[in-house]
Amino acid sequence: MRRLTKYAAIGAFVAAMMGVTSSQAASPAATAGLPPVRHVFVIVLENASYSQSYGPASKYPYLRGILRPQGVLLTQYYATSHYSLGNYLSILSGLAPNADTQGDCPYYREMAGAERAPMGQVRATKGCIFPSWVPTLADQLSAKSLSWKGYMEDMGNNAGREEASCGKPSLGPYSADLTQHATPGDAYTARHNPFLYFDSIVGTPACAANVVPLTRLPSDLATPASTPNFSFISPSLCNDGHEQSCTGQPAGPAAEDAWLRTWVGRITSSAAFKADGALLIVNDEADGDSSSCCHEQPGPNLARPGTPPLAPQAPGFTDRSGDGKGGGRTGALAISPFIRGGSQSSIPYNHYSLLRSIEDLFGLPYLGYAGQSGLLGFGRDIWNRYQPAPAG
Repeated sequence: MRRLTKYAAIGAFVAAMMGVTSSQAASPAATAGLPPVRHVFVIVLENASYSQSYGPASKYPYLRGILRPQGVLLTQYYATSHYSLGNYLSILSGLAPNADTQGDCPYYREMAGAERAPMGQVRATKGCIFPSWVPTLADQLSAKSLSWKGYMEDMGNNAGREEASCGKPSLGPYSADLTQHATPGDAYTARHNPFLYFDSIVGTPACAANVVPLTRLPSDLATPASTPNFSFISPSLCNDGHEQSCTGQPAGPAAEDAWLRTWVGRITSSAAFKADGALLIVNDEADGDSSSCCHEQPGPNLARPGTPPLAPQAPGFTDRSGDGKGGGRTGALAISPFIRGGSQSSIPYNHYSLLRSIEDLFGLPYLGYAGQSGLLGFGRDIWNRYQPAPAG
């Protein structure tokens, strides 16, 4: 893989600072009245529709019965594509997928011939790793001296499957990503680690420093100062709802619910969360549903971001039917000292809205489709316990 030179790194930094590929700057009006959240935690679960997670027949008693009353339920929250990876990239960068990222990049390869496109998008029909001039939320935070980390469960457990540092699979156009499926003792998958798909991160020391195993989270939560401003948390394939069975350990809904009970409790009991935190729990996509919201744009590479590839690109993929507009209605849950428990919002949001909302909280420019005209970031319907100080 190409590594950043000193000058390329400077260019990436300037691009993030100036919003070269951002669609517009965050305005004072966008951030007015928002709570002083300084620690954002995002947990991404897998492949469940709104009804599967929060409906009467939900198989997630902890998520639906214990966590849901603690926060605000976003009943009209939508994913942006199929399969997984495109949704993770939407959250981190506001980018729509191309053929490879929509197919979960079973071969981890560079993106050749990438060009800038309107609305901060990147035109490249193939390839997985965006060039260094493409900024991400992580780049934005670093440029503003705010901290971030990605916490990846099981990363580096089995030598030779992925790199222990940063979790990279083997690089090459014909070298299969060995992390596409769970193995005994290591159910990490690169496609749920969006930081790996941007040269501005993976080509720098920041990747090894900030993309770490989930086991690092408890020590980082010890004090507000050691807790990142932005934490992206990815359970293993056995614990995120993706696999229904895993060799040597539980999987499926029961495993996901047990994982949430452990890790959400650690987050919400931390000093950083209690002082000024916000936890967002989302699913990457909804099985069997390709609906969308919020006038989602298709992007420059694919006319139908919610349509899976016509043929599986790696063993284990299954086709899904749908209208091809988006990733389906998943719902989402937000918990914070600034949120009233047991409330709900029916305002339409999607993964681009989530990115926009995080950028609003930290006063950052909007990346990619997070800056789409008319797209809403979280407002008083979400931050419904916060009372801004009277003007003047």
